Amino acid sequence: MNCQPFSPWVDMMEDIDAMFTDLLGEMDLLTQSLGYETDPSEMASSSSQIENNFSIGFTDLKESLNELEDHDLDALMADLGSDLTETEETLNAAKTGHVHTQLHKSGYCTPQQNVQAPIPSSQMSSSSSSLPPEPSKPLLAGEAEAQAKADKIKLALEKLKEAKVKKLVVKVMMSDGSSKTLMVDERQTVRDVLDNLFEKTHCDCSMDWSLCETNPELQTERGFEDHEYLVEPLSAWTRDSENQILFLLRPNKYLLFKDPQIFYLWKKHKQFMNELKESHKELLLKENFEGPSVIVPDLEGPLYLREDGKKSWKRRYFLLRASGIYYVPKGKTKTSRDLACFIQFDKVNIYTTTDYKQKYKAPTDFCFILKHPQIQKESQYIRFLCCDDEHTLSLWVNSIRVAKYGATLYHNYKTAVRRALTPTSTLHVTSLPVSSTPTHSTGHIATVRTNGHPDQDYLSEPPPDFIPPPPPGWGSRV
Repeated sequence: MNCQPFSPWVDMMEDIDAMFTDLLGEMDLLTQSLGYETDPSEMASSSSQIENNFSIGFTDLKESLNELEDHDLDALMADLGSDLTETEETLNAAKTGHVHTQLHKSGYCTPQQNVQAPIPSSQMSSSSSSLPPEPSKPLLAGEAEAQAKADKIKLALEKLKEAKVKKLVVKVMMSDGSSKTLMVDERQTVRDVLDNLFEKTHCDCSMDWSLCETNPELQTERGFEDHEYLVEPLSAWTRDSENQILFLLRPNKYLLFKDPQIFYLWKKHKQFMNELKESHKELLLKENFEGPSVIVPDLEGPLYLREDGKKSWKRRYFLLRASGIYYVPKGKTKTSRDLACFIQFDKVNIYTTTDYKQKYKAPTDFCFILKHPQIQKESQYIRFLCCDDEHTLSLWVNSIRVAKYGATLYHNYKTAVRRALTPTSTLHVTSLPVSSTPTHSTGHIATVRTNGHPDQDYLSEPPPDFIPPPPPGWGSRV
């Protein structure tokens, strides 16, 4: 006979246990929604994420600070307003080999002050229990220097989190595979960082040197513009980002100003453009950039568009205007009143791509995308365009930069020319130059207009994230 005494009680206890488990689960969800950290491992992860906000290209902030050269670390500490007098005194004394060191509670390295007098051997046994601890062994000069740097780093970790000006320790990759570690704060432009790299690498100050960001997941690259505040776009990178910053020569960076005829006379015969005199190039720059408003290249032609959510690419006819890229709807003409907006430039950047022929089955490898800088992974809000050849890609990418940045881009070019004529030894670049307060604006300095076209207010604007349907039967004719 199977006897199951107290089975109602067992069932009741199981029900109570299940209810209690559900209650704990709801409390856990509530705790998470309120943002409380209940798990020590989660707290450690959160702390790591905070530290990662101060470094780019490193696993943690401590590692990045350790990579800084001594004078850069000293400059950082001075900029943070930290009092390192005791540490510096200890370091200087340690180099002479005359002092002992110990770690202070505040993180400073201070000299050993109390030296215990010798104790007679007859008193050793009776007084050993009451003796103070033996003084620490003196550190060698090299050990003292390492300890002093460790103390600086510890103090820097604390002070960085309290600093009013945001700072990042950045790893910049060189073309030979080596790297340089820089401290960059939000007051520094890309131009400031380039000058700093010229000083560190002792390379020439060519106007073709660029700071570029690469995104392995999207397979994209973008050259930062010299007027940008570098910390701002880097702050958009995700915590687990594999993005890198590269210091590279990019001959196309200011090609539009070296050979403006390629962009403003692109309809002319190639031989005519090749034979254009330098004086005529200067007149083109003056006409298009030094007047009351900047004139955007009058660019138009067929491009391939990857439709949202689809793998296919459709060929459409696009036109460049000061405010964005426009297309010709079905049954319409190329007049301004008939054009419909494909995308506007005020909140997006342009990126070139790598191997999209394989990744997205693009018709060619000459693609570019337009996206908001905060988008770091695949998204429906990215716009994909593909060109027939490298020359067409260069035309669109550089002309879009003029449309987006206007006179600012021309100012960057003239500054780069002056830098190229300045010997590196006379730059006297510090690791933390202080520029004026950043405006964080990518708008135009001067009014931008398109050559031969009326105001853009006449052009119809699309609804948010609108992608136009492809015109049926659209051909490849320009």
